Amino acid sequence: MPHRSIHWFRKGLRLHDNPALLAAMKDCEELHPIFILDPWFPRNMKVSVNRWRFLIEALKDLDENLKMINSRLFVVRGKPAEVFPQLFKKWKVTRLTFEVDTEPYSRQRDAEVGRIATEHNVEVIQKVSNTLYDVDRVIAENNGKPPLTYVRLQTVLASIGPPKRPCSAPTKENMKDCRTPWKGSYEEIYGIPTLEELGQDPTKLGPHLYPGGESEALRRLDLNMKRTAWVCNFKKPETEPNSLTPSTTVLSPYMKFGCLSTRTFYWRLAEIYHGKKHSSPPVSLHGQLLWREFFYTAGAGIPNFNKMEGNSVCVQVDWDENKDYLEAWREARTGYPFIDAIMTQLRTEGWIHHLARHAVACFLTRGDLWISWEEGQKVFEELLLDADWSLNAGNWQWLSASAFFHQFFRVYSPVAFGKKTDKNGDYIKKYLPILKKFPPEYIYEPWKSPRSVQERAGCIIGKDYPKPIVEHETVSKHNIQRMKAAYARRSGTSGEQAPKSPSNKKGVKRKAPSVADLFKKK
Repeated sequence: MPHRSIHWFRKGLRLHDNPALLAAMKDCEELHPIFILDPWFPRNMKVSVNRWRFLIEALKDLDENLKMINSRLFVVRGKPAEVFPQLFKKWKVTRLTFEVDTEPYSRQRDAEVGRIATEHNVEVIQKVSNTLYDVDRVIAENNGKPPLTYVRLQTVLASIGPPKRPCSAPTKENMKDCRTPWKGSYEEIYGIPTLEELGQDPTKLGPHLYPGGESEALRRLDLNMKRTAWVCNFKKPETEPNSLTPSTTVLSPYMKFGCLSTRTFYWRLAEIYHGKKHSSPPVSLHGQLLWREFFYTAGAGIPNFNKMEGNSVCVQVDWDENKDYLEAWREARTGYPFIDAIMTQLRTEGWIHHLARHAVACFLTRGDLWISWEEGQKVFEELLLDADWSLNAGNWQWLSASAFFHQFFRVYSPVAFGKKTDKNGDYIKKYLPILKKFPPEYIYEPWKSPRSVQERAGCIIGKDYPKPIVEHETVSKHNIQRMKAAYARRSGTSGEQAPKSPSNKKGVKRKAPSVADLFKKK
C-alpha cells in the first residue's frame, strides 16, 4: 500500500542532500512537508530579530522550492508531542521522516515523538545529513567516548573513510505519483509566520546582508567555489577579523539552518582540491568543516556540554558575577574600540569573523573581565545568525581555556590584535563612528590621546565614549594567575596542569602555528 508521509523539517531547511525527504516520497501517495514552530525554543533561549528574519526567509524559500516540484510547506504551531497525534489522525499518516538531530532537547523530543508515532502505527525514518558523519558512530569507533582532540578525531575519521556523498534534490519525477493536498483555508492555518506574529519588532532589524534560504546558500556557495585559488590557499588564521567585507565565506548561517548541506560543501571542496596544491586541516576549508564535526561530536557525547558544572571536560573556574561588566561588553561600552566595534557588528549584523569572536570571548572571560563563558554563550546564542548549540558551547569553552585549549597564558590584546590587520582602524571607524576622527595612532587607545586631539575629534573620552572598563595590562596578568589556580585545583597539585610553553603539551598542534602570533601580551 502507498504511504501517507509527513516529512518534518527542522535544521535541514533544504531540498538538496535531504535523504529523509527522499525517504518520505518513496512509495508515497500523499506528502505533507511540515515545519513546527515549537514554543520550547523562544521560551528557553533569546533569539534576535535578525535571526527570526533569517528563519522566515529560509521557510519562504523552502516553500517556493517545494512548489516547484508540486508540493508545499505546512508551518504548524505548537508542541510536537501535542500536534503530531492530531496530524496523524487528520492526514491518516503512515510514515514520518526527519533528519537526525543530536542536541539534548532534540533527542528527548524525537524520542517522545517516536513513541507517539508507534502508538499511531506510524513508521519513523531518521537519516543523518546535518553532519558529515553519524556522530554516534564516531563516538562508538572511539571506544564509546567523543574524541577530545582534533588529531584524535582525524584518526577516527580516517578509519571510517570519507563522508557519504550528498543526495540529489528531489524533482517533479519524485512527486509524479504523489500529491500534497492544499486548501485555501490552509494559508491562514499553516502559512509562514510574520515577524509580528513571532512577537518581533521589524524596526529593530539590522542591515539585510545575509538573506535566508537554500537558494541564497547555493548561490553563495557557487560564488565562493569559483575562486579556486582562494579556496586552495585558504588558511583560517590568516584571514582578517576586521576587514570591512568578510574575509571568509559566511556560509555558517546557512549551515546552521541546514540551508546548505555540509556534505555538499565538503565534496565541492574535494572537487576543487583534486590534483591541485591546497591547504590542509585544521586551517583549510575542509578543516573548518571538521571543526564543526569535532564540536558536534563533543556536544553529542559529553553530558551538560553547554554548562561548566557537571561537564567532565570543563575546568571549574571561580568566575565573577558582575552584571555591569557583562552589560558593558554586550552593549559595546568597554572603552576598548576594537572590542566595542566587534560587539556592535554582532548586534547589528548578526555575524562576526571567527577571530573577532576569539578576541571578544577572551576579553569577557579569562583575558579581562573574568565573566563566565556561559554568559557569553547566551549573548552569542541570541545575536549570531549562525548560533549553533554544539559549536557555540565548544568554542566558548575553548576560548576561555576551560576545555580543549589549555594555553591560558596566551591572551589576546584588545589593542594589539586588531592593529595587526587594520592599522588605520577603518573597521573601528565603520562601527564606532564617534571615533572616526581620531588619528590612527590613537584609534585603538583613544584614552591616551591629548585633550586637544579629543576635542578636534569631537569625542571626549569619559563623556562621549567610555574610558577602558579595566586596565588590560594589569588584569590580564592577575587573571592568568587565577586560571593557574583553577588548573591546580583540577589536577590536585600545588602546580598547574597546563604547559609553561607550547612545546611540552601534547595536542598543541591542533592550532596552526601561525595562530600563536595572533596573541600579543602588552
